[in-house]
Amino acid sequence: MRAVTTLSVVVLASAGIGHAVVTSLDAGIARIDAFKDMKNRPRAGHGMNLLLVGTDGRDKISEQDRRAYRLGGQPCHCTDTMMIVHISEDRERATVVSLPRDSYADMPAHVDQNSGRRHGPHPVKLNAAYAEGGPQLTIRTVENMTHVKIDHYLEVDFTSFMRTVDVLGGVKVCTPTPLKDKYTGLDLAPGTHTLLGGQALQYVRARHLDGASDLGRMKRQQRFLAALLDKATSSGVLLNPMRFRDVTRAVLGSVRADAGFGTDELLDLGRAMRNFSPSSSEFTTVPIGQMNFQVKGIGSTLKWDPAKAERLFGAVRDDRPLAADQPRRDPAAAPVPVEVAPDTIRVQVANGTGTAGLAKRVDAALAATGFATTRQPVTAPARVPRTVISYDPRWDRSARSLAAALPGAELRAVPGQGPMLKVTAGADFKNVRKVRFEDPARPEETVVRGNEVVC
Repeated sequence: MRAVTTLSVVVLASAGIGHAVVTSLDAGIARIDAFKDMKNRPRAGHGMNLLLVGTDGRDKISEQDRRAYRLGGQPCHCTDTMMIVHISEDRERATVVSLPRDSYADMPAHVDQNSGRRHGPHPVKLNAAYAEGGPQLTIRTVENMTHVKIDHYLEVDFTSFMRTVDVLGGVKVCTPTPLKDKYTGLDLAPGTHTLLGGQALQYVRARHLDGASDLGRMKRQQRFLAALLDKATSSGVLLNPMRFRDVTRAVLGSVRADAGFGTDELLDLGRAMRNFSPSSSEFTTVPIGQMNFQVKGIGSTLKWDPAKAERLFGAVRDDRPLAADQPRRDPAAAPVPVEVAPDTIRVQVANGTGTAGLAKRVDAALAATGFATTRQPVTAPARVPRTVISYDPRWDRSARSLAAALPGAELRAVPGQGPMLKVTAGADFKNVRKVRFEDPARPEETVVRGNEVVC
């Protein structure tokens, strides 16, 4: 009886501390009247829908960090990222739908917040809604496009993102290919990395890594969000009121939220997330029907597939899981997406070890996953401890795609080598990993669970 009584006191005390912590944090959140005078809104569905918006705000970032992480220049006061986060009514599932910022959108009539002029309905890119009318116009535009009623609004800038990652002690990401973007300064070798705030910001902002541009960036953002959720739920943060306070202060210290997103909602989410794991979350991007949809005065946009988008948002409204009908996949066995079709990459394999038949085995495995091997392996002039991929820098994208199939291989640039890539199998060779080509012009309409994209 004493043990039960003691446990009850501890639980009640912890709950009290948690409520006190969250109440004190609630008072410090910057508030927005995001739903003022909004009419003709979609009917409420089941569960909770939160519009998560990432802006390029950087006012509180030091000059040193600006230089280190390529954050110079003037902010555009627009949305870099936009996601609908749906928390199921039973609080056991989170569904995240990414909305491309270049999506073609019909903006409703509004008063421009900059000029004060009244505009009638007109076509725009989705991220222009924030620039013209702030959070309220952004919500109206998203609701008009999706017919999903938004319950809460949360706006995150560069500063709050970096602080959140730092207070968690970094977030682990992995990449089968090198990631290098001269615009953000991101430079990651193949493998697993723990990213702190600044480097994590480079990772989620990079959009010049391959031909997938913003669509590729959204997939990396989804992977990062899954990894962030994994770190938050597995590190005991949500069970420790003081750690919860530190993390929440970092998150909410420089965010803006709607007036209704208060103490009760924060506690409700905190309780729900205690039972979360990466497999509790699912991620997708709104289906695209037409890439490079040209609009006069706007330029190239992404036009949604109306039928597929309606099915997607219908499932969100009805609180149905998107991945319910998909078989569970083993992340380790899933083919690695690459930016160049393997059958267009010519490969010569050489044996750099004393193991008889190794080059023939590597050649056959690469051919089996689609690479255009010579089928005539050779013996290297010297033995090598590590597998090497030699390539002409003009074919660097092909080299990165080949490297995805050979985890741990060294990429060695050889100017003038020509289009043929050369693989020298070293003593460290273990296996060839399957790859699949992701055509940026035909984005895949897939739903992935969080556990399928974390390291």
